[in-house]
Amino acid sequence: MTKSASDLFPDHDGATPRVARAGTTHATGILPAHAIRGLIREREIWGSKEINDDQIQPASLDLRLGTTAYRLRASFLPGPKSSVMEKVEQFAFHKIDLTDGAVLETGCVYLVPLMEALALSERTSAAANPKSSTGRLDVFTRLITDNGSEFDQVEAGYKGHLYLEISPRTFSVLVRAGSRLNQIRFRRGQPTHTDAEMQRLHETVRLVDDEVADIDGGLALTVDLKGDSETGLVGYRGKRHAGLIDVDLRDGYEVLDFWEPIYANSGRNVVLDPNEFYILASREAVHVPPTHAAEMVPYNPLVGEFRVHYAGFFDPGFGARAAGGSGSRGVLEVRSHDVPFILEHGQVIGRLIYERLTDEPTELYGQGIGSSYQKQGLKLSKHFKVD
Repeated sequence: MTKSASDLFPDHDGATPRVARAGTTHATGILPAHAIRGLIREREIWGSKEINDDQIQPASLDLRLGTTAYRLRASFLPGPKSSVMEKVEQFAFHKIDLTDGAVLETGCVYLVPLMEALALSERTSAAANPKSSTGRLDVFTRLITDNGSEFDQVEAGYKGHLYLEISPRTFSVLVRAGSRLNQIRFRRGQPTHTDAEMQRLHETVRLVDDEVADIDGGLALTVDLKGDSETGLVGYRGKRHAGLIDVDLRDGYEVLDFWEPIYANSGRNVVLDPNEFYILASREAVHVPPTHAAEMVPYNPLVGEFRVHYAGFFDPGFGARAAGGSGSRGVLEVRSHDVPFILEHGQVIGRLIYERLTDEPTELYGQGIGSSYQKQGLKLSKHFKVD
């Protein structure tokens, strides 16, 4: 069952690519879109099929599923002495052909070799996370590399394949070769991002609408349980045993077939039931300036036994006035662990870390690139019809 580079990516010649020559303002930081295009030209990023330009976001690259999925006995990390496919040979139950589409069922763990692969320079590393639409469907995904000891992290200088672990939690999903569930961003060097730097950035461009921001280990976001002034809607809870969702179908499903609306109560709180999935929104409107990207810290046991935001990456321009935004609420994908937990309006639910780009991207989130969530409030994934 083990496959070589030539099996999975027959068009790659195996040569070590040259370092991309994209011009930079800063020696370290997240690489913007034009630098990612440079990595593709220099074949630090390559694939079994040509990489499409619409995969490139302002500071990230969408990754595509390959043609085969493996149903696994359990999740795993290969560790420093093993390739992913060697572990698959031990733990896979069966292979699934994704060429014409296949169903991935809730409660199961799958692994899919991706179309993209890497041959990074020694100063370039990468990190991955689910796309926003993936997280909002409660599809848990994590990137894995050969000899890797951490999920979603790609060491500097990595040369090899990329694999995606997929585990649908609430809804079974239909996927196919080419479906895009994850995105990857590239980092040059070891940039710093301190609270003092974020405070200066807030004083310059206002990261949230509040004049005084809570910045302590990142910029605090709080939950909005006051809700819409007309309807009182504060969020949604996923319905178990609902229908199948095609991840590539936009505006295809009725909201109430899959979601139970949650409305504000007099106490302005909501009880999170263990292992149920909720879509909520931040009270703050977020701004990510063109010079930076942001990432939400997904889980902090000090503020409660819940996880928030599987898809925690915000591209430059998200909610920013420079990209036609007026602030965008952070949509929160929330799951409580083990015990019921009461969330109250205004409670801190996560923190954003802002990180500088090497230089400003040529396009921003929300500027004619098919961005789905600019100017968003409480919003489900793009798969659901909007009234």
